[in-house]
Amino acid sequence: MRLGGAGARSRRAAEEPEEPEREEVTEAARHEHSHTERHEHAHAHEHEHEHPEHHPGHDYKHMKEKFASDLGHLPIPAWAIAAIVVVVLVLVACCIFCLFKKCFAKKKKPKKVRERKTGRRKKEKEGEGEGGEKEGEVKKPGEEQEKEQEKLGRLEFSLDYNFTDAQLIVGILQAQDLAAMDMGGTSDPYVKVYLLPDKKKKYETKVQRKNLCPVFNETFIFKIPYAELGGKTLMLQVFDFDRFSKHDMIGEIKIPMNSVDLGQPLQQWRDVESGEKEEQEKLGDICISLRYVPTAGKLTVNIMEAKNLKKMDVGGLSDPYVKIILQQNGKRIKKKKTTVKKNTLNPYFNESFSFEVPFEQIQKVQVVITVLDYDKLGSNDPIGKTFMGYGATGVGLRHWSEMLANPRRPVAQWHTLLPEEEVEAALKAKPR
Repeated sequence: MRLGGAGARSRRAAEEPEEPEREEVTEAARHEHSHTERHEHAHAHEHEHEHPEHHPGHDYKHMKEKFASDLGHLPIPAWAIAAIVVVVLVLVACCIFCLFKKCFAKKKKPKKVRERKTGRRKKEKEGEGEGGEKEGEVKKPGEEQEKEQEKLGRLEFSLDYNFTDAQLIVGILQAQDLAAMDMGGTSDPYVKVYLLPDKKKKYETKVQRKNLCPVFNETFIFKIPYAELGGKTLMLQVFDFDRFSKHDMIGEIKIPMNSVDLGQPLQQWRDVESGEKEEQEKLGDICISLRYVPTAGKLTVNIMEAKNLKKMDVGGLSDPYVKIILQQNGKRIKKKKTTVKKNTLNPYFNESFSFEVPFEQIQKVQVVITVLDYDKLGSNDPIGKTFMGYGATGVGLRHWSEMLANPRRPVAQWHTLLPEEEVEAALKAKPR
């Protein structure tokens, strides 16, 4: 027993010193391991200093992988991203092309300028007029087209003088290739004929609808002594009729009578030239009241007043009166007129006139109103004109329609007076 206990103690004593040794060995190993790590860390640090070029490549690779992973998480599909890239590339290409073209054009421009300058110098040396074409200047194809477009057409007319009756006979025969004035590429031409400078008598041909090569074949006579004819100028003005606005002038022909040999009849073609458009002369306004009773077939026209009439007398006033004509198909049915108001441009009439018009005829008649200046010695000169009823437009049509829409009730309306020839052309024209 004692021997066994002694053996056990000796074993314990032998085992106890081993634990510190193990601890020492562990500490030594840890120290060696930490030393090794420090050495490796230092070696890696030195290695980084020795090879710095590998670090950016590592970062680029890392960024590329990160971009790819982020791109994969986006909600936009891959085909949409590809389309956006293509659009951006196309826009960039367009910008580059435009910049290149602009720079290329700028380089070319000075050459043309130099050519023009040299052309001018050559022209000055040759002593040519200022109106000629300049050498070195490139002709534009559009310039010839513009000159062609300036052609307004041609007019054929005839002139003759009757020495027995002291009459100048003017014939308007036909026209060709007139300028198109309407939106549809056509015109509604008519010709106005008068003598300058007096303009006392004006004639007009009939309106030829939608025709750039109209045939008129109309003759007009001016009674004028042969001795006075030399100081006159015959005017042939071609107009485009417009129902809803002022008639447009296509062109005109001026014929000084002292340059024409009237010993024999003359017939010729002449080019129509552009003329200065005359400003519309203000002739005044007139207030008219209309009333129609369908059951009785009675049309009442009340001439109420006028204002701002054109001055016709030497003293700057007029002696106005109004003539009312009821007509159908160009034929006069009845004519009436007001009293004359002396020395006034703003007369007040308030005079009523009644006409018998059956209900079935009311849509076919016309009421023509003419304001005239009374003259004791000579003929009464028309100041202005207007009409209502069949074929009327604008205010005239509206007034007539309101009268028919309000039977038995008077409907008053102001009308602007128009030149006599303009109203006559509208009355002759067939409604569209």
